[in-house]
Amino acid sequence: METHMAKVPLLQGSVIAIGAFDGVHLGHQTVIRKTIEKSKALNVPSVVYTFDPPPRSYFQGVQVLTPLPEKLYRLAELGVDHAVVASFDESYTKRHPIHFVEELKQLNPMEVTVGRDFRFGKKREGDIHLLTRHFQVSVIDPVCCSSGMLISSTRIRELMARGERQESISLLGWPLEHSSAR
Repeated sequence: METHMAKVPLLQGSVIAIGAFDGVHLGHQTVIRKTIEKSKALNVPSVVYTFDPPPRSYFQGVQVLTPLPEKLYRLAELGVDHAVVASFDESYTKRHPIHFVEELKQLNPMEVTVGRDFRFGKKREGDIHLLTRHFQVSVIDPVCCSSGMLISSTRIRELMARGERQESISLLGWPLEHSSAR
């Protein structure tokens, strides 16, 4: 996997999944696998566009489930071709939404995959409707576990805070021990 820190590569075509992907949990894995399958069907690279730190950590100070090296390792294990890591800082939060769209155009996406609540740009002014004016957009519904409950980074953090380690691991799909070797 090629990693691009704060710089978007110029690609001839791609299929992109955009999100914080904190935890790279089973819900995220579902989205990423669909992105990879679509990219293979279209014979173009798969791209995960993500943020460091995750926006909720930046704005709300929530615990980061997956430090960047671990996140990149998990994405590579899934078979992602390119990871674009945006440095989520004050200047990034002040960008006009059209700057994000222009950045994505460098990837020449044949499809962009986002979650239903995806927002971007200054004051979260950019949304799925803006993306659809420029790209083919696939909106992914939330992924639920076998009990029918939503798989989310927030839920995993809550389970961890309550000491429900086994349930956390079952939603993450991998053990919580982070390897410092990665």
